[in-house]
Amino acid sequence: MTEKKTIAIVGAAGAQGGGLARAILGEVNSDFHARALTRNTRSEKAMELGSLGAEVVAADLDDEASLKSAFRGAYGAFCVTPFWEHMSPEKELAQAGAMARAAKHAGITHAIWSTLEDTRRWVPLDDPRMPTLQGKYKVPHFDAKGEADPFFTELGVPVTFLLTSFYWENLIYFGMGPKRGADGKLAITFPMGDRKLPGIAVEDIGKCALGIFKQGDEWIGKTVGIAGEHLTGAGMAGALTRALGEEVQFNDVSPEAYRGLGFPGADDLGNMFQFKRDFEQLFCGARDPEVGRKLNPLLQTFDMWLAQNKSRIPL
Repeated sequence: MTEKKTIAIVGAAGAQGGGLARAILGEVNSDFHARALTRNTRSEKAMELGSLGAEVVAADLDDEASLKSAFRGAYGAFCVTPFWEHMSPEKELAQAGAMARAAKHAGITHAIWSTLEDTRRWVPLDDPRMPTLQGKYKVPHFDAKGEADPFFTELGVPVTFLLTSFYWENLIYFGMGPKRGADGKLAITFPMGDRKLPGIAVEDIGKCALGIFKQGDEWIGKTVGIAGEHLTGAGMAGALTRALGEEVQFNDVSPEAYRGLGFPGADDLGNMFQFKRDFEQLFCGARDPEVGRKLNPLLQTFDMWLAQNKSRIPL
């Protein structure tokens, strides 16, 4: 029997890493073995992965030695950073560097780095169209990831750069779902105008990542963007209306208004939506659903995702 290839999965208790771990564990006769990396091996999610057959290993992104140990002997590594835990681009850069060095040290055959565009390539810091944040970023949770890309290539790590899209799960967990206004009507609010927003189900990110590992050499050294569907705000509202059986309106606001909503990260997200709006062709063009479908034939549309998840959206 052929020995399975071990994939060391950073953030296995989180969204993207958890999706990949479950994709591997859910495959009958998979060629891969899931090594789930987590800070707390006794957490509920970690123990659940262990019960499904994952090898659960303690590792901390702030402890490079633990990453080197956890990557040892693995064929592949899935690398992702938890920006919203700390909201520090500098910490994200440090963590990405630690993962790149650990992958090099372990002789990883294929790494996937879950990254995003460095928006400063298109909107320089002195560009007044959107405010500069934290002194040197336009969209901090994008820019630091993009800035970290060379950490992998300069070390010669065989890497695929994975560009993800807006998680539809943000409608459940991130407070972006329909809100009831003073008039009693439901509405979603994004500063997107009539532009399209690429979106995806979190579990499909994991399945697409598995598809990249399966195709191996074909994707090393390349950037691949994935989305389940590109929808306008009005299109998302229409799909929500059909799924929920109650009208959901799309409330388009200015990026300035969104940045001023006052919740943690509102300025970052306001700039993010403005970038996606103003550079729609670039952003959507990098995320062709057909590419994702070739990696994951079961890739969901928004309607398909809603059919399974509408009851989870808090109203």
